[in-house]
Amino acid sequence: MHFIPQKLDDYVVQHSEDEPQILQELYRETYQKILQPRMLSGHYQGRLLSILSKLIKPKSILEIGTYTGYSTLCLAEGLAHGGQIHTIDINEELVDFQKKYFDKSDYKGQITQYLGSAIDVIPNLEVTFDLVFIDADKPNYVNYFNLIIDKLEPGGVILSDNVLWSGKVIDEISDKDISTKTLLSYNSLLKNDKRIETVLMPIRDGLTISRKL
Repeated sequence: MHFIPQKLDDYVVQHSEDEPQILQELYRETYQKILQPRMLSGHYQGRLLSILSKLIKPKSILEIGTYTGYSTLCLAEGLAHGGQIHTIDINEELVDFQKKYFDKSDYKGQITQYLGSAIDVIPNLEVTFDLVFIDADKPNYVNYFNLIIDKLEPGGVILSDNVLWSGKVIDEISDKDISTKTLLSYNSLLKNDKRIETVLMPIRDGLTISRKL
């Protein structure tokens, strides 16, 4: 979803950093072969993830929701020397697709893939993180936060995607709309939790930056 006119959005993209070649290839193949390609971060948000990661210079990143690996590679661009990114996805059919691009990238050996529910995987990760990117099933966002907050280093950052949910967060909500209800609770949690400071940005479908105090 775009929150500014398309022509202005196009201008923003045109005047932002170019998309690396490997990500152009990943983007094309995702749209050719994979269901729901809209889930891809894409050029503009990908460059935002990249520059945020470069500013943070994380030694350890956790990504909840790999999809085809586009955002994984964007985040990996900012890893400190010898750093690692741990990425979790529940879709078994995407593992080989992800690995093909990870192995082609400059970050082969720095990316660890996990197949399964993040709810089950995260408690078994004996590592702390400088950067966490949450971009998975919306009904579990609050659960993900509760699982990762104590694994986040002081000064560490949580990036949360889709927090505006196509604008549904300000619409009347159906009783059956669990995703929107959860996102409303999640956004309130990020605003009110005294362990973090938060800014919600109206970029694409909404991206929140939360820093642990």
